[in-house]
Amino acid sequence: MKKLRILLSNDDGVFAEGINTLARVLADIADITIVAPDRNRSGASNSLTLESPLRVRQIDEHIHSVQGTPTDCVHFALNELMKDNLPDLIIAGINHGANLGDDTLYSGTVAAATEGHFLGLPAIAISLVGRENFDTAAQVALKIVNNHLVSPLTTQKVLNVNVPDCEYGQLTGWEVTRLGARHHAESMIKDTDPRGETIYWLGPPGKKQDAGEGTDFFAVKQHRVSITPLQVDLTAHDSLGMITDWLSLESSK
Repeated sequence: MKKLRILLSNDDGVFAEGINTLARVLADIADITIVAPDRNRSGASNSLTLESPLRVRQIDEHIHSVQGTPTDCVHFALNELMKDNLPDLIIAGINHGANLGDDTLYSGTVAAATEGHFLGLPAIAISLVGRENFDTAAQVALKIVNNHLVSPLTTQKVLNVNVPDCEYGQLTGWEVTRLGARHHAESMIKDTDPRGETIYWLGPPGKKQDAGEGTDFFAVKQHRVSITPLQVDLTAHDSLGMITDWLSLESSK
């Protein structure tokens, strides 16, 4: 049987432990290509590099480092590097830390998967809610890929997977969840650099606001793997009629 072809990317950088653990675990069942940023690009979201060219360095036959964002990496891989032999599946991760709730909007990991979705391929974002048990997250990814081999994932949704930071045997189950939500971030932190100039640091994440049963936050807290199907259409379809009526009222004055 022909091996599955998988493209891996991330936002932690091409040498990050998460992506390399994932590549090692999946190598027995798939041909792996890694195209990832040359450095940490966490929080890059779906940004594309438009004002300067992308510089790409080939590290070995199957690993390329891109001086750009996670979205740049997947865009380059699918439109240039692999355009004549597209992968069967795109996996972004394993992210060093959670991508839960509204944090997914900022995530470069989720953005890398989303770019694959935009280009018509099934895509998964996988994150470890911590920084130790990457093998656990890789085993979760392996199970998902094996399920994909039996029944291929749809290209209409992106799967956002968050794995508790524990040994695989300590997981208490798997749960399909919705995104939770946080309060707004804490205040900016004002500081001074060595030259005496004022600088600002982004404050820590806000406390969880919507983290009850059924959310990704709750599942992970219970040591369950959280899988949230994401749709990329941001249209508030249930508001179309209301906005149409509102616009009519305004324009009649």
